[in-house]
Amino acid sequence: MSFKSLSERMEVFAGKVDIYPVISSQFCAGRPVLEVIRAVGEGGAKIFQLREKDCSLKELYLLGLEARRIADEFGMLFILDDHTDVALACGADGVHLGQDDLPVAAAKKIAPELIVGCSTHNIPEAQAACQDHCDYLNIGPIYATQTKSVPCGALGVEAIAEISSCINCPFTVMGGIKSWHIPQLRKAGAKRIAMVTEITQAGDIAAKVRDLRQLF
Repeated sequence: MSFKSLSERMEVFAGKVDIYPVISSQFCAGRPVLEVIRAVGEGGAKIFQLREKDCSLKELYLLGLEARRIADEFGMLFILDDHTDVALACGADGVHLGQDDLPVAAAKKIAPELIVGCSTHNIPEAQAACQDHCDYLNIGPIYATQTKSVPCGALGVEAIAEISSCINCPFTVMGGIKSWHIPQLRKAGAKRIAMVTEITQAGDIAAKVRDLRQLF
């Protein structure tokens, strides 16, 4: 299954996404990234983000081509971190941008059919991302995390209601999240929860994804 338009992609994002695995070779417990992507697909995930910070653009492109094939096999949305050009080249469904990456408005201009997500850490950043017509934004880090360095520190669960009340687009939450946090996050208004090591370092990744999705 392959999604060709932004409307098709956002229909899946809005209607089917719950757990949002973020996959980086740095946090896969020594396993190949593609093996982990396949496992989250077997577990029923509807989306994954490929986040590779330490490889060349050519290496990322080639990895993205293989990730695309697995995404098609399982009907998953494939989001690439940081690089809009590589996302387009390898056929990803979207790109996720940080505050120091290509601005959302510029990404939307050159990739109008891609989902464009944006990491935000406070109300002004979230409002700016919405004004630039991001398709979704991430609120985080909710809890302390070792997988990404951010100057703001942990925002706390209360940030979900504070920030989401000021925006008009879908959002995910991320940062230090474990399975036992999900009921609290759901109660706070989070519908889509992004996780790294809780999934990618699990002994049985497919089973972990299935268990996490049951919490929804």
